Amino acid sequence: MLVLTRRQNEGILIGSDILITVINIEGDKIRLGIEAPKNVRVIREELTAEIGQENRMAAQSMFFPLKHD
Repeated sequence: MLVLTRRQNEGILIGSDILITVINIEGDKIRLGIEAPKNVRVIREELTAEIGQENRMAAQSMFFPLKHD
């Protein structure tokens, strides 16, 4: 893992088209701004497990066993 130190209004460029900027720092909270192409999915890490569970539940409810008469 690469660890970088940034101050307010400083940024990090990932590749040539993703920019992460430190917008504000207050106590132990940091606000980040993320500029990325629309095809790049940006999501908070803590939501990934929740979304995965929702996707599994949706997939289960979409399929019904076929009944043969």
